[in-house]
Amino acid sequence: MTIFQFPKDFQWGTATAAYQIEGAAAEDGRGPSIWDTFAKTPGKVFNGDNGDIACDSYHRYEEDIALMKQLGIQSYRFSVSWSRILPDGDGEINQAGLDYYHRFVDKLLENGIEPFCTLYHWDLPQTLQDAGGWESDITVEAFVKFSEIMYREFNGKIKSWLTFNEPWCIAFLSNLLGAHAPGNRDLQTALNVGHGLLLAHGKSVKKFRELGIEGKIGIAPNMEWAVPYSKSEADKAASERHIAWFADWFLDPVFKGEYPQFMVDWFEQAGAKVDVKPGDMEIISQPIDHLGINYYTMSVDRYNPDAGVLGFEQIDMGLVQTDIGWPVESRGLYEALHHLQKYGNIDIYITENGACINDEVENGQVKDFRRISYLQQHIAQIHRAITDGIQVKGYMAWSMMDNFEWAEGYRMRFGLVHVDYRSLVRTPKESFYWYQNVIRNNWLETRPL
Repeated sequence: MTIFQFPKDFQWGTATAAYQIEGAAAEDGRGPSIWDTFAKTPGKVFNGDNGDIACDSYHRYEEDIALMKQLGIQSYRFSVSWSRILPDGDGEINQAGLDYYHRFVDKLLENGIEPFCTLYHWDLPQTLQDAGGWESDITVEAFVKFSEIMYREFNGKIKSWLTFNEPWCIAFLSNLLGAHAPGNRDLQTALNVGHGLLLAHGKSVKKFRELGIEGKIGIAPNMEWAVPYSKSEADKAASERHIAWFADWFLDPVFKGEYPQFMVDWFEQAGAKVDVKPGDMEIISQPIDHLGINYYTMSVDRYNPDAGVLGFEQIDMGLVQTDIGWPVESRGLYEALHHLQKYGNIDIYITENGACINDEVENGQVKDFRRISYLQQHIAQIHRAITDGIQVKGYMAWSMMDNFEWAEGYRMRFGLVHVDYRSLVRTPKESFYWYQNVIRNNWLETRPL
């Protein structure tokens, strides 16, 4: 047994996203988003599931915040439904939407929980997608307007901000692989979308500074770590492309004002090129205060020219997998945190980390010991990174509760709290009580489970 003591100011938290938990999809003036459209397109989401009701947290947020207080978290990362604030993406403000988030944030603060706000977690208003989506300047400017409304409304209440969650998913998973909304399958579109959202990020950060908003702002990419299958140069290059595809493609522009050249060259060979206009990189590379990192898994990669645009395949090495099929290898988080040090020793928050474990309620309990094992391993790696001098300031377990898991519908459960999707009854799992103890002590005690 080993005890890992965390710094006194380390922040423990959890995370969710608006479309995954809120429900109330057509209430109080909310407009449709691309996920409302995508989820109701036959064949796109498992079982035809959608977020119309989800966890009904829009109506049950007080109950959910009471659970957060019981858990003992110090911060809660949530996202805002853009189309609740601006039903058409732009135009008139929907006061009912703003009022909801004021009630929600006030309740967090009353319970001693710091709100950590993500402005965009994938739910683009459908009207903006119809106008060209993230490839269009219309959407970029509408996002700046939306973010300005949020900054002005919540200045002093919300002090931690993120512009975008997982830009790789927005650009590539949704527009190259077609697995998420809006479901495109085109490399050039994916590159255009990625560049558009980076411009929106930079302009939003600039607006944050101009308004003199109290607090800190950053962005939250998802990272996957990868190691080469063999010592061959081809396998090494394949794993480097994998890492850069998720992280460097978006972080090099933010921190260095340029795209990674080896990736630019690779995409050009595949017939696609980013249209970088004069001044774009100056906008994108606005200084940020902190970095959110979402990490779940790592892989062993082998070069395969027939394996998609990036030319790598992931080799099954027989590792334990979560119920969604992702290998459990916590060392990848430690390596990823070291990889990020090339951008300077910026404050880092682990804004998502967790395991899909589909255990159900039995005799009033959910004995999700595999999730506890996953969390234990990854939190230990964070302590290891902190010992190396990396400024990891907080950890937010994904997710506070089971929820709508995008294209997987309701069949994949990541929550510390079980949700019965028929009755909407919440049941804290064993992992909830385990994490509660970690937070209370501010240390991790590792032991076989």
